[in-house]
Amino acid sequence: MKDKVRKGAGGRNQTKTNDANSVTAGKDAAAVKQGDDTSFPVKIQGAGVEPFEFQVCGCWLVQDTVTTLLSRNEVSPRSNLSLAFAGATLDPLAELQSLKGFKRGTVLRLVEEPYTVCSARHHLAQVLELLRTSGPQDALREGRSPSLLETLTHAPTPDYSLSNGKSLKRSTSNPKPEVATHDGAPPEYLLPGSSDRPLMALLPHSFQPEQVPSYMKDLSLSCWDPPPGHRKLQGDFLYITVVTLEGQRRDITSSPKGFFVNRSTQEAFDPRPTQSSPVCHCFTDLLSHISPAFQQAFTKNRHQVPQVEMMPTPYQTRCWLGPPCATRTHKKNFSRLGVDEQPANQAPDWNEELQAARDLPQTNQEERLRRERALLQVNSAFVRTVSLGAETVVEGFAEPVNGNPEDPAFLFGGLFMSQGAASAVFGGVRGRRAAQRLELKGVQAYSDLQGLQGLHTLPTAIVDYRGVRLSAQGLAPGLEGTEQEEGTTPVSRGLLYGVNAGCQESPHRRRMLELLAHSAKALSLQKHVVAAPNGHRVPLFTSVDAQGLLGADGRLYILDVFRTFPADANYCADVNSEIRSGEEELKESCKEAEENSTSVKEGWPLNYQEDCGLPRTFPHSLCRLRPELMQAFVQHKHTQFTQLVKEKLDDNGGFEECATACDSRATEAVRAACKEVGSLSDIIFEMRLCPNLFSPGVSFPSSESASIKLHERLLREAAAFIVTHQIPAFVSHCLQSNDTPMDGASLKEALHQRGINLRYLGHVIKAIKQSKHKERMRHLLRLAICEILMRSTRRVFNSFLQGVDMPCLATAVSHFLCCLLVPHFAATPLGEDTKKKSRRRGRGPGASESTTWSTLTAVELWNLVCQDVEETYSISDCLGSGLNQLVERYGLQKISLVREFCLKTGVQLRLRDYMLESQSKAPIGPDDIINIFPVVKHIHMPTSDGSKAFRTAQNSLQKGLLDHGYEQLKDAAYLFGRVCDDLHHEACYCHSLLAKLAFLQGKAAEARSVQLRAVVISERVLGFDHPHTLHQYALLAVYVYAGGETNLAQKCLLRARHLLLTIHGEDHPYTAMLDSCLGLVLTGEEAGQYLKNALRLNTSFFGPTNLHTALTQHLMSQWLCSKGDYRGAMNHEKEALSAFTSLFDEDHPQTRCSKEFLCTITKQAVQVERSLRQTGGNVTEQIVECLSPTSETVLEQMGLITGIRRITVSERFQELKQKHQELKAAVAKELMSKAANELLEVMNGQDKEQAQGIGNGKEVPSLAVEKTSECQQEQPVEETSVDTAASANCQMVEPEEEKEVAGGEAEPKMVDCTDLESSAANGVKTTEEMHCDQTNEMKSGSDKVTGSLKSKATWADIVVSNTAVVNGGVNISVNGTDQE
Repeated sequence: MKDKVRKGAGGRNQTKTNDANSVTAGKDAAAVKQGDDTSFPVKIQGAGVEPFEFQVCGCWLVQDTVTTLLSRNEVSPRSNLSLAFAGATLDPLAELQSLKGFKRGTVLRLVEEPYTVCSARHHLAQVLELLRTSGPQDALREGRSPSLLETLTHAPTPDYSLSNGKSLKRSTSNPKPEVATHDGAPPEYLLPGSSDRPLMALLPHSFQPEQVPSYMKDLSLSCWDPPPGHRKLQGDFLYITVVTLEGQRRDITSSPKGFFVNRSTQEAFDPRPTQSSPVCHCFTDLLSHISPAFQQAFTKNRHQVPQVEMMPTPYQTRCWLGPPCATRTHKKNFSRLGVDEQPANQAPDWNEELQAARDLPQTNQEERLRRERALLQVNSAFVRTVSLGAETVVEGFAEPVNGNPEDPAFLFGGLFMSQGAASAVFGGVRGRRAAQRLELKGVQAYSDLQGLQGLHTLPTAIVDYRGVRLSAQGLAPGLEGTEQEEGTTPVSRGLLYGVNAGCQESPHRRRMLELLAHSAKALSLQKHVVAAPNGHRVPLFTSVDAQGLLGADGRLYILDVFRTFPADANYCADVNSEIRSGEEELKESCKEAEENSTSVKEGWPLNYQEDCGLPRTFPHSLCRLRPELMQAFVQHKHTQFTQLVKEKLDDNGGFEECATACDSRATEAVRAACKEVGSLSDIIFEMRLCPNLFSPGVSFPSSESASIKLHERLLREAAAFIVTHQIPAFVSHCLQSNDTPMDGASLKEALHQRGINLRYLGHVIKAIKQSKHKERMRHLLRLAICEILMRSTRRVFNSFLQGVDMPCLATAVSHFLCCLLVPHFAATPLGEDTKKKSRRRGRGPGASESTTWSTLTAVELWNLVCQDVEETYSISDCLGSGLNQLVERYGLQKISLVREFCLKTGVQLRLRDYMLESQSKAPIGPDDIINIFPVVKHIHMPTSDGSKAFRTAQNSLQKGLLDHGYEQLKDAAYLFGRVCDDLHHEACYCHSLLAKLAFLQGKAAEARSVQLRAVVISERVLGFDHPHTLHQYALLAVYVYAGGETNLAQKCLLRARHLLLTIHGEDHPYTAMLDSCLGLVLTGEEAGQYLKNALRLNTSFFGPTNLHTALTQHLMSQWLCSKGDYRGAMNHEKEALSAFTSLFDEDHPQTRCSKEFLCTITKQAVQVERSLRQTGGNVTEQIVECLSPTSETVLEQMGLITGIRRITVSERFQELKQKHQELKAAVAKELMSKAANELLEVMNGQDKEQAQGIGNGKEVPSLAVEKTSECQQEQPVEETSVDTAASANCQMVEPEEEKEVAGGEAEPKMVDCTDLESSAANGVKTTEEMHCDQTNEMKSGSDKVTGSLKSKATWADIVVSNTAVVNGGVNISVNGTDQE
């Protein structure tokens, strides 16, 4: 039966977007493991709440149950509650399963506990927080990243046009009205080729008039507060004054029993309760009693925002855009109540809180979950205090506690904050900032060590605010003197380890050394000996700066770990290891030093200095290797070691002979390989690095000269490994994948995953420019140039702000941005500008014209930036003479540069559309600078069980166990919810992968629900415009389209495209993916525009014979068929067929499928010509109708394009195939030399036998995989299970042989196609259902795949991919490893 053409863009069975599957629909599935034997429902009653059912686990503690209940909408904002069972209050530390008679359906009662002063203030603060977070613009006003999904999904009609109301005209200096499009068509600025980048449409709810809920007119402390002494003795805590919306003024007393209205007035003090006032345990209950308007507003607005959007994130994600009009969006926050202020004498002991959380037991999973949640809560509160402390210190509201003006130290909220002294040894100001950053990295490294209990680090964070970097730590405990024998002098104040610790012996010191030895092994650091200043030999497991202390609390601490990791020898050209020796050896060492200075040092590759310009000097001397690089280097050396041993054994008779013979050949081979690779042991492979080499001020004894020489060689090899291996591997990966970085944050993450520091960006640019595919990597070159420019600009900006006074900050920041964006910018003299404003406002003259920052010009700023780029990255010919030339040369966007600048410096801009291309006017004014926020870098607390479950699920997917992996992902989502309430980046990746598996199993509704939650988490945790967020929107579009919500799918794809255009621009491989999907879900000419643009981008980035390009060619042919242009459709399908023929042979199913479709097009074209000649053009529409794709076909094609349905084939198969072809070539060459026809026939026969041997002799993964509807679809093939690949996929595998990819392209990974009697691209289904031959033999094959993917073989079944992008940049490879 032929399908009919789809009418309009709505698709089939269009459903409403605001249905039951909302953002919060999946929270119950994620929060509690469904079907878990230990979880069951109980009934909650009491404390004035309506009874409700609540899912609990028997292993929960009572206090954890109460904490979870307090976060529920039914209970919030009540606090200070306990649980009672069978009439008895439960012990907070008791487990629920230990309660006698506790079972399914048990009734638990909430009991109101008496308040203390602290708990009463905490309750009031919680109520105020709830009242403040009710408006949609609160997130922007507070600098938090907003969530736009609710606005997108609940909009009645897609509205991409900008409002033309008065409020918008007043809030934007250059409003740009736009006519609303019809039939849901995309706006002009989202069409291919448009250069408009409007910011107002990024946050559509922000410029709409906000209905701010009003709860009361005023709420503050009473004029009679604090209570007098005689009232304190009777239990009065606070006196609060409330002015209701009805205009009534009430004084409220806070007491142990709760809150009540007293009889006080403004003139008289009477603390007695009124006769009609009840005593309410919850403050909102009392407000609802005295003010019906408050009750109505509070009940209406508290349930409008989903819970996942109301819950605070552990760490605040800053938004670089603020509200359109900051003055009008400012709301009263009732801060006069004073409950948010922390008394100075009640500052928390952050170190004690963190160490107490770390010392919690972790013998089972439940204890580990409680420990990790406690750690996250403590660190989250610590980071918030650090941010507040930075504002207080930099703004001058805190006095230093020391008298050193060069290095002032401050105490705030239990924090010790300091800027640090600029040491000339480390490189001045830049060295000081590097030391602060490395200290944080060192603390993170020691905190992440698993199974190492007893070694503690202080809570640490660094914060950048207004150009100043402050390091913040919890107050260290007092030092404890160690006990020694009687008659001996005690050691100096608890210093157990370090260069200056001296000789001592105690149990604490032995324990410290034991812990440091284990940590050194885990961090790949070598134990070594250094020479102390007094001449003594000191063995160390760490850097020379580290100190091990015994605190007064009895804990062992390690401090000063900023040089934990080894030095980067590429940037230590002028630093040599100093070796102390005697007078006789001094001359020889000097002679050796002179010889070494004139020769190439061991460890550097040949011509390394000439080719790479390394080693060289750096602005600071604290260049260290990353731990990811150390891990990759050790793995690289181990591969070399294995290869060397194999070669040496092969030279001596082979592995079997050497292993069975009782001689020393095997031992000698291992010893020789150990020596050649630089192993620390001569009998086993052992690779560790020394952290103190190439460090200024560190000397070694002469007895360590041999060891020092070996470690210097290893450090040089590790440094060269970055340039010779890691950077080319990174560039090659970006060349073959469309999952490449989109902005500075994603580029930084991708480089760090390979151990590449950002100071190597210049070498990344050099590698790209030297590549023969540099044109295909122009997007990566653009990102590297942008990141270099913005990082250097930030350093100049930090120095620029030091000379700016507080009243001039907004003007100075806008002046700096104008100098950066507008060449030859001539600022208006400050005196004249302020004089004009003062005349209008009737004030006196403004500031003086002689400010230093106001004299900065665009040319001076560009010269400063270029100088910093030259010093840091050793590139001078890339930036040009100005920003406009840079933008024109590399295709940069000024709006993307502004975004990167704001994210790096903490500047928040007013939300409006900026005219950044102006060459004369200032694009950004002082009124556009909304705020400057602190940028905090902190320690990331572990989520070990959730992360472990997530990795286990990924491994199951690699083995093709979809059902097993699906259950493991549900467990991982539950574990993440227990620790961080899902507000974590790994939880976002977990939910995204869970939605993907649900979709592949035919559960489209569940996939939609889970993906909605993943989008909200990504927006709130990573940022509303983070690259991962736009990827989540693209995945959501597929799932909602599967449910028939075509309009919502269009909006999600257009939202993702708008974000990508803002953060990078149109010239990116990911744009081709989005445009291909838009070409499928849209209709009319707009679909053709997006498909043409996708084809252009794929051809430009991947070449004409790439699989991405071939699929886009087919989509173009499919669209042209629906338009009736069969000639153009044939041309595009011929290109697709040519690409598939070059990738495969002519008998390959994918090639045959393309031929079938081309034949169908040809037949239809002939039929159209005949019909036009005979009856005119009346039957053309009917023919076009027949070739329109079905919704199932479109859905499968979208799943293919977005990477949901991708399978990789084992790399081992490709290696075997390559070796087989090499063997064929060798045999052919040998036979051709004989020049006999008989031998040529024999050669052909051998070729066929060899092809059968490699195809049928072993059950290798085939590239032709049959698709069924009764077995799990598209399961990855694992390399280690080559012999059982067919059964692992629950499919009978037919051997197929692949041809080499032409043009140097990557091998295709998987093909899923069947023999078709007719092409399915026109929506025609096959007559027979294909079944799995091994369904009854496989456990996973018993589950039928239903839903949207239960379709017959279509053109979308041809699944071809270069990589398998699973989630968040994590690739599922089939060789058992996770590739980042």
